[in-house]
Amino acid sequence: MKKVLTIAGSDSSGGAGIQADLKTFCAHGVFGMSVITAVTAQNTCEVKAVQDISPAIIGKQIEAIFEDIEVDAVKIGMVSQIASIKIIAEKLAGYRPAHIVLDPVMVSKSGYALLNPEAATILQKELIPLSTIVTPNIYEAEIIAGIKIKSLEDMKEAARLIMGIGPLAVLVKGGHMEGEPIDILFEGNDFTYFGAERIITRNTHGTGCTLSAAIAANLALGMNVKQAVKQAKEYITTAIRHSLAIGGGAGPTNHFYDLYRKAGIKV
Repeated sequence: MKKVLTIAGSDSSGGAGIQADLKTFCAHGVFGMSVITAVTAQNTCEVKAVQDISPAIIGKQIEAIFEDIEVDAVKIGMVSQIASIKIIAEKLAGYRPAHIVLDPVMVSKSGYALLNPEAATILQKELIPLSTIVTPNIYEAEIIAGIKIKSLEDMKEAARLIMGIGPLAVLVKGGHMEGEPIDILFEGNDFTYFGAERIITRNTHGTGCTLSAAIAANLALGMNVKQAVKQAKEYITTAIRHSLAIGGGAGPTNHFYDLYRKAGIKV
């Protein structure tokens, strides 16, 4: 069985972060492991508070995994402290996993700032160059690339600029753009476009976490980047289409819809 590590924050409501990643790994038939970078007090309506885990403990968690278990891919999500970003970069540069998927989580859907400007700069310098693929949404791509994104051409330019920092691939997610959502994958030469229908639902909590975790799982399973993104897009589209109306705000996606369906379980 392939083994995939998520380095991210914990979501107490279970829809995003570590919890979403581990569910996604299970749905893809890979063994999930975790390094917790922060504990959040959140639900479907808001993030109430964030307690960062000390960089030393983050480093020890990474060491504990890599010293004992072979890691086929790593997904990095929420990391808010500069020292935490640096220790993660230091450890991963030393252990050199075959695949690193970076989801540069900066702002929650409810508008809660999860990454300050100084930390964003360090993330760009330390983690993006180590990455197999970086998966920013429009707002995150604007911050990283330093440009405003209003069109498909702007998305392509942002992908080029982010690519210049050093990752092997960039996926700029267009879900926040008007019209039908289009994601753009850039691997240094040509662009690949991934279109999907816009599903009208407020239950989209954890979509970014889930997509990047699915990409990491697919890379661990031996797919190339383009295949990994394509399959992950199909997975997240199904998860959103059959999302769960849990809580009073943005409910979670349905990570196990296909498994439930095959088992005859109605949700």
